[in-house]
Amino acid sequence: MPQHAWRTTARPPGLDEALAVFAEHRPRIFGIAYRMLGSVVDAEDLVQEVWIRWQRTDRAAVREPAAFLATAATRLAINALQSARARREAYVGPWLPEPIDTDANPEVLSERGDDLGFAFLLLLERLSPRERAAYVLRVAFDYPYARIAEILDSNETSVRKLVSRASAHLEDERHPPVPTGRQRLLLEAFLDAARSGDLAKLESLLTEDVVSLSDGGGHAQAARFPLIGRERVAKFVHAVSEWFWNDVDLTWVQANGQPAVLLSAFGAPFAVIAVNVTSDGIDRVFWMVNAEKIGAVVDAVGE
Repeated sequence: MPQHAWRTTARPPGLDEALAVFAEHRPRIFGIAYRMLGSVVDAEDLVQEVWIRWQRTDRAAVREPAAFLATAATRLAINALQSARARREAYVGPWLPEPIDTDANPEVLSERGDDLGFAFLLLLERLSPRERAAYVLRVAFDYPYARIAEILDSNETSVRKLVSRASAHLEDERHPPVPTGRQRLLLEAFLDAARSGDLAKLESLLTEDVVSLSDGGGHAQAARFPLIGRERVAKFVHAVSEWFWNDVDLTWVQANGQPAVLLSAFGAPFAVIAVNVTSDGIDRVFWMVNAEKIGAVVDAVGE
């Protein structure tokens, strides 16, 4: 890592002090990694790698630990995202971000509040790794352009272009945030209609261009392709109502800053369901039925 303004000279602090400093900044490191990778497991692995680097570095030469750690996390995330995308190309069916319980992990939320939602994280997948890094650092964490330039080993002009391009890719498809209360009311109504098989009610809740995404990863019975359009999505939900909800218990959770439900059958959690809500209704339905990807929510509920 190149020399930067956050470096100084002195004797390296002990490991206890290093751990204390790392623990203080760990939420920010994880927050960067998760927004970059969309995976709790991958983000935790990256946090561990940053810790190893922090142990091995000459910490006495680091004047600003927060800047050093954010730089390490961002650069590792850029590299990890490049390999993660290769894996996702071979993923069976739609890929969805791995949900995290933000009631149990409130420190992951940013002041903006809507930058952890499933719809937003999917939009971020459209960006190049460096565009995504610049956008996340600027929008979610309000880093100044000059600091982002240091982190990306670039210059301020280039960083502004990265953020501008990222914004152009995303902003046309972003909707104004909807109050959490309305999100929950519409998800409750959707679940009631889905469990009862009320086709007319389902259609009334969905936008005309609604998209239903089921992430089973080849491990669960799930739609292998996105379902698009009010009528098609409603008919799908109506059709599976005959068997999907049998002996299923629902537990409300706060996943990625939005209301969601954890589904369990005979005491075994197997899915998380969430929706994205606009002023016109539900425009995205997320079925996370890959049991390997809901561990963070399951663990939080069990604590």
